[in-house]
Amino acid sequence: MEQHLTTHVPIMTTPDFEAYLVDGGINILAGILILIIGWWLSRRLSGWTRSPLDRVHHFDETLKPLIASLVRYAVLVAAVIAVLERFGVETTSLITLLGAAGLAIGLALQGTLSNVASGVMLLVLRPFKVGDWITVSTVNQSGSVREIGLFTTIIISADQSYVSLPNSAIFSSPIVNASREPLSRLNFTIGVDASSDIDAALKIIGDALNTHPRILKVPPPATGVVSLKEYAIELLVRCWVHNADGESVTFDLQKSIRERFRRAGIAIPARRQIAASTAQTVSANEDSPQKSAIRKSG
Repeated sequence: MEQHLTTHVPIMTTPDFEAYLVDGGINILAGILILIIGWWLSRRLSGWTRSPLDRVHHFDETLKPLIASLVRYAVLVAAVIAVLERFGVETTSLITLLGAAGLAIGLALQGTLSNVASGVMLLVLRPFKVGDWITVSTVNQSGSVREIGLFTTIIISADQSYVSLPNSAIFSSPIVNASREPLSRLNFTIGVDASSDIDAALKIIGDALNTHPRILKVPPPATGVVSLKEYAIELLVRCWVHNADGESVTFDLQKSIRERFRRAGIAIPARRQIAASTAQTVSANEDSPQKSAIRKSG
């Protein structure tokens, strides 16, 4: 007796096909809606997180933008996972897939991931914080730190230019932080004419240093002769101030000392040797036609 084995392939009827299309369309629309809501909610929650942190004066300014960014990315990741689950993707399979994809993406985006790792190290080691004035030696950039992000650090230069630097470039470079210490030492020289009274000039500088209200008494200010040149004497001006007062005190001192020199009759350096050489050259040029005429007549 022959037995005929037949396999039955389910045939999708028209109503089933229509139901499949409707169900798929609903899932697509739901996924798009979830992504839109997730994008909107991530921005709102990031702003809601940043606003109360800005009102907390004792909270570290460096961590505020980072926490807000983490909240935003966490909401976006949750939205993507919700969309995938809507289409029937299991979470365990997703984690395995993300692990494999993460390895491939990590190899392809080594520079980007190094920026993230460098940003984390900058937050842990804290070579600077928001508001500090820093100089990144490798890229020769200076400015005030506005934000330390996951990928880049934003600084504002002296001319108010917006500078975005990769975290890896900052972390691998020597960093000069001019705001870290509470005190700053001012150190510059002022030249006077070689014929001036050195003791009188030093006394004027000392008086200007001792009478300025924002110059610290401890450590004490100092002055002296730095170098002797043919036409000038270089005098040292050194003092300690609070870090925030450095630039304004420098301007005040230079103006005050110059005015005191003028009242005391102490002149600034004059390049007399250069002037004399120039006069000799001009005189020689003026005499040269006469000398040439004498040679021709002789």
